[in-house]
Amino acid sequence: MIWGIFKRDMCHATRNVIAVIVSMGLVVVPALYAWFNIAASWDPYGNTKALKVAVANNDKGYKSDLIPVRVNVGETIISTLHANDQLDWQFVKSDKAIDGVKSGEYYAAIVIPKGFSADMMTLFSPDIKHAQLKYYLNEKINPIAPHITDQGATTVVNTIDKTFAKTIAQVGLDLASSILHYSQSPQMAEYMRNLNGNLTTMADTLSGASQQVTSYSQLLGSANDIVDSTGKLLASATKAGKQAQNALKQGKSGATSLTSAGANVTSSVNTALDQVSGAFDQVAAKVNKAFDAIGKDSDTAASQLATLSEQISSGESLYDTYITSLNHMRESVEQLPDSDSAKQALLEAAKGDSQKLAQQLKDASTQVTQDTAAAERSRKEILNRITSAKQSISNVRDDYATNVKPKIDALASTVSTLISQTDSMITQLSGTADGLDDVTGDVGTNVTSIRSTLGAIAKKLDSSAATVKELITKLETGGNAGDGNSDGGDGDNDADSGESDELRALATANASTLSTLISAPVALHRVSVYPIANYGSAMAPFYTILSIWVGAIILCAMLKVTISDREKAHVLGLGDTLPRIAGPSGPGNASRWGLRLDHEYFGRYAIFALLALLQGTLVCLGDTYFLGVQANHALQFLAVGWLAALVFSNIVYTLTVSFGDIGKAVAVVLLVMQVAGSGGTFPIETLPKFFQMLYPFLPFPHAIDAMHAAMAGSYGNEYLLDMVYLALFLIPSLLLGLVLRKPVIRLNNWVSRNLESTKVM
Repeated sequence: MIWGIFKRDMCHATRNVIAVIVSMGLVVVPALYAWFNIAASWDPYGNTKALKVAVANNDKGYKSDLIPVRVNVGETIISTLHANDQLDWQFVKSDKAIDGVKSGEYYAAIVIPKGFSADMMTLFSPDIKHAQLKYYLNEKINPIAPHITDQGATTVVNTIDKTFAKTIAQVGLDLASSILHYSQSPQMAEYMRNLNGNLTTMADTLSGASQQVTSYSQLLGSANDIVDSTGKLLASATKAGKQAQNALKQGKSGATSLTSAGANVTSSVNTALDQVSGAFDQVAAKVNKAFDAIGKDSDTAASQLATLSEQISSGESLYDTYITSLNHMRESVEQLPDSDSAKQALLEAAKGDSQKLAQQLKDASTQVTQDTAAAERSRKEILNRITSAKQSISNVRDDYATNVKPKIDALASTVSTLISQTDSMITQLSGTADGLDDVTGDVGTNVTSIRSTLGAIAKKLDSSAATVKELITKLETGGNAGDGNSDGGDGDNDADSGESDELRALATANASTLSTLISAPVALHRVSVYPIANYGSAMAPFYTILSIWVGAIILCAMLKVTISDREKAHVLGLGDTLPRIAGPSGPGNASRWGLRLDHEYFGRYAIFALLALLQGTLVCLGDTYFLGVQANHALQFLAVGWLAALVFSNIVYTLTVSFGDIGKAVAVVLLVMQVAGSGGTFPIETLPKFFQMLYPFLPFPHAIDAMHAAMAGSYGNEYLLDMVYLALFLIPSLLLGLVLRKPVIRLNNWVSRNLESTKVM
């Protein structure tokens, strides 16, 4: 039955020229689809020379006073791009470059700013500024062009980095060479000698400073002891001051007593002197009265004169008392104002006059009774003596008032003031001692802290001095090694000599070669595993598999998937029509005569399979021999095309047989899903999560992987496994077409009748 259906289909397909042309078209169209896309993408990244990219250089360059090299990275970029043919570089002004990107004349533009070189040279300053190129990109023109121009911009950036590194390295190597030559000159030797001398002086200075700091620390320790002693002395002074305050209280009482005593003495002396002076006046009156009575009664006159003599003699004790009082005050108070002999002589003179007056009165009392003439002389002498005595008393009183009394008062005032000031001073001393007691405690603590700090400083200075001395030793050793004067010295000298030789070799090498090496120290050695010849070969599996699926859809669109009752009758040998008992036209209605549903399925699918195999064969052979796609294993490559053609044609055929036109739509949906989720263009890992989950359940990925393995080589059983996975998709397809198809036949017939009733579908 299957063979009968296939023979009639082949006869109909070759009955006339139009049928043959259409059949050939069904085979060729998928191949054209694949070849066209593969050829178009054969080497897109090798044909970027027509992509116009504008370059504008506004760089002003940079020149440093430290490094006498003028750097203009912008000019270097322009000269490098002139020799670069990856893109169609257009060297224009910045305004035209930007406007050209906006208008679409240029795909992209690179503008080098004015301070580009200066920004790059900030690498040698504390304030590093990142140099930036301005890259303008028109992403509207083409989705792939931006990525290509990005690659060109990256090339520019890499060129800048290498050029900059090469320039700096060359300057550094030239500088190192100059330094090496200078280090071997007499000027450098003289400089090293001066440097060693200065370093030696510095080391000695640091050592001396350390000793001074240590001495100062010891001095502070002594000062701390002095502060402690001062505190103790102030404590003693405070105690003595308190004792002095007690003594001053007594002295203040004594000063008060002295003042009172002086006042009493002054009062007593004045009173006594006034009494004496008044007494002399009375004596003079009584003497005159006594001598007037001589002629009348000599005895009475003598008796009066004798009485006066006794009275004056008794007044002598007044002078003795006064002199005793002055002597007592002089003994009590040093340097009494009246302690000089003149003042005491006045008192002695006054006392003598009184004694003489008393003696004359006594003598006169005797003479009165003997001789009247002598009595008159005595009278005159007595009156003169009285006058003299009064004058002596007056002198004593005046001298006392003028000289003695003011000095006694001043002495008392001075003593009182001295006591008050001394008391205030002792009070202040006590307060100062209390304040200094706290200060000395703080000073002691601070001095201890300072001494600890000074000790640490001394150690640092000693360490610095040792470091400088070590540097001197190394410089001397390095200088000897550099001069080559070591004659079998120790290993260190040998090592230093070796280092100098290496430095000399580095400095005398080709600076340009070394700078080139430094600018690109790492070279990428690309080792291709399963290499692919070109981009077209890499894309060939995707477009080939895609065209085979498209070919399956075209077959179902152009060929009928159902068998008419007339064809069934001819296959069964029943004439042109089936008997009426067969019922309405549809799948399985001739099963009572032996044409089962599976016969219809495989009978009609046979021509689909044949045409699909022709499609796969043509497209694979064209890839290999027409386009030159890489195929290390051509037979395996062709086998993948055959298997993919059978699987894809069976899936699309089954969907169409089972669901009619709806099945064709489902086939198109599956095509769209597999274009996005097959991993043929982008790695599956770069796709969204949904497609990564869907990836294993689609036939495209397995067919593409199997074709890649056939083209470039297989790892283990990779090729066979992918072929098995691809063949497994026949199971659900056949299950749907042979088993699950029966329940939906009536539903599909009902949908078809309704669509046809619209006269449009």
